[in-house]
Amino acid sequence: MSLPAAPASRSCRLVLACIGIGLLSGFLSGLFGVGGGTVIVPLLVLLLGFDQRRAAGTSLAAIVPTSAVGVISYAVHGSVAWIPALLLAAGAVVGAQIGTWLLPKVSQNALRWGFVAFLAVVVVSLFIVIPSRGEPFDVAWYTAIALVALGVVTGVVSGLIGVGGGIVVTPVLMLAFGASDLIAKGTSLLMMIPTAISGTVGNLRRHNVDLAAGLIIGIAACATTALGAWVATIVDPFVGNVLLAAYLVFIAVQMARKALTARRAR
Repeated sequence: MSLPAAPASRSCRLVLACIGIGLLSGFLSGLFGVGGGTVIVPLLVLLLGFDQRRAAGTSLAAIVPTSAVGVISYAVHGSVAWIPALLLAAGAVVGAQIGTWLLPKVSQNALRWGFVAFLAVVVVSLFIVIPSRGEPFDVAWYTAIALVALGVVTGVVSGLIGVGGGIVVTPVLMLAFGASDLIAKGTSLLMMIPTAISGTVGNLRRHNVDLAAGLIIGIAACATTALGAWVATIVDPFVGNVLLAAYLVFIAVQMARKALTARRAR
């Protein structure tokens, strides 16, 4: 799909805004191992007047190249667990379908507050459990089952609330599976590639993607994703946890604001 015809000034503003959004989301994606959708979606809505669904679909398309560059950046340092990522992706693809099916059946406000509570627990835990970068990520049969289950839960949450899988997977891999912060981020980015491709295909069928905007954002994001990944490798694991906790607090505040706004609108 191409962008609708628009005056040159508006087209220039759209391109510049998409480049700026991409540069910011790419850096955060590489730094935290997330897709960047928590930045892309609200900025597309606020700056460019996208509706929520089209913004989410465009964001998902932009995540594909962004995550690919992030995976390569982390793989160079040996910080990608390939088999766990595939297990997570398999569960997430199934979970996303479940989440989509449940979407009209559950209270969005209750889900938002539940997710805020989850993030609060994660933020506190990040100051208690500091990951070791020397620990390997071994996969036993019970770990494989747990990873698929985590993928399913992540997919369901993503389908219900519209957040990227990395915001769930990265901290859980560190806190529950004992993965290092770098392996958790690299593995999370790899998991998101097939998930984002699957979601983008579905959104294309529903005409919920602006491919031109998504392409601009994705290309711009690729320019800063490697920088974010490099910064992640040089900061101390505790500092990395503090930065991730600050990002999660930001997401929790945005989610709480949405829940309060929805409640007042009733």
